[in-house]
Amino acid sequence: MFRVDKIGFLYNHEMDCLACCSITTKSIHLFEIYRNTYRILMKNETNNIHRLFFEDKAVILLGTAHVSKDSEQLVADVIEAERPDTVCVELCEARYQSIRQKDKWLDTDIIKVIKEKKSFLLLSNLLLASFQKRIADKFDIKPGAEMIKAIESGEAIGAGIHLADRNIRITLTKTWRVMGLWDKIKILFQLVLSMGEIDEITEEDIEKMKQEDVLETLLADVGKSLPVLKDILIDERDQYLTHKIRTAAGKKIVAVVGAGHVPGIKKYWDTEIDMARLEQIPPKGKTSGILKWMIPLAIFVLLVFGFYHGGTHAGAEMITWWVMANGILAGLGAVIAFAHPLTILSSVLAAPLTSLNPMIAAGWVSGLVEAFSRKPKVRDFENLPEDILSIRGFWRNKITRILLVVVFTNIGSSLGTFVAIPLMVKVL
Repeated sequence: MFRVDKIGFLYNHEMDCLACCSITTKSIHLFEIYRNTYRILMKNETNNIHRLFFEDKAVILLGTAHVSKDSEQLVADVIEAERPDTVCVELCEARYQSIRQKDKWLDTDIIKVIKEKKSFLLLSNLLLASFQKRIADKFDIKPGAEMIKAIESGEAIGAGIHLADRNIRITLTKTWRVMGLWDKIKILFQLVLSMGEIDEITEEDIEKMKQEDVLETLLADVGKSLPVLKDILIDERDQYLTHKIRTAAGKKIVAVVGAGHVPGIKKYWDTEIDMARLEQIPPKGKTSGILKWMIPLAIFVLLVFGFYHGGTHAGAEMITWWVMANGILAGLGAVIAFAHPLTILSSVLAAPLTSLNPMIAAGWVSGLVEAFSRKPKVRDFENLPEDILSIRGFWRNKITRILLVVVFTNIGSSLGTFVAIPLMVKVL
């Protein structure tokens, strides 16, 4: 008649009550909470519901997949059954606004993006969004549907909505700061290659994705060589989410997060968390700053030595190799991005000079030339959500093509520097 249910409580199916010797107001309250959870567990057949307590607050923690119909239904069922004071969602203000404002892309200032050196960041973000949206389209769901459902369900019962995730810009900026050029290139190609793997993904794979963060999945190969990425993308966000959920208003809280964060949140639940450290963007390392000036200085010294040791002929030949290696490879990068002819020419001409000036990059010059040569139109912004669903779309849309021009020109120019140095030394 009585048995222990999935949550560890003695439950009577026939009488629909707990087996207990004495009844108190607190025990009745706890009974109602766990009975709701029991019924939801039986309906959804899931173990992604976790109950935590902090001071006088009861927290129902839901682990979801960001592209899963089951997760969306689970969120709706739990919020309806529990009727919490507050619903916490794994969103920051920027991502929340992107959900609320569907036409956000219309306000994008591509020139400002290039000048603020955020082209690579924006391109990677678009590739990540493409990965999620194509999976969602395949299974006829919206990316982040469970977060949208959490917000809608919370508002429907009059619950407060609490944004619990760290600002995505802080997370990505900290990630970029610890990565070198080669690691960034690997991430770019990892994201591009992911575009061809969607057809092989099944619903079972989607459920497996509940066990890890999407960013962690896509950056897995890079993470092996840079373990600090996991600290930034997962561990730090686990701590941040923990603090924000614990300090949310109300005594009864439903928190909706990616299931990959659940173990970390439970791990840090009773730990004091330094939020100032998590929100601080570390300054750029002194080593990278020194190297930016050391490489041009080394090139300059090498040229001076070439003229002094080998004469005018040797010096001129070294300059030729420098110009050709930088110009040709930077131009090739622009060609790969299907840049405008004027953009390709500007890449070839700018790269040999910008490679000697750490304050300017060849990609910024070519990106600005491309932006002015082929100015994005309103329809490019309107079509952006659909164009990022295919590799062809990335090259067709004028906005993403500008980002590709910046990235590939910079990659070509950087490679040109390393190709030119041994060729110049060979002249001596």
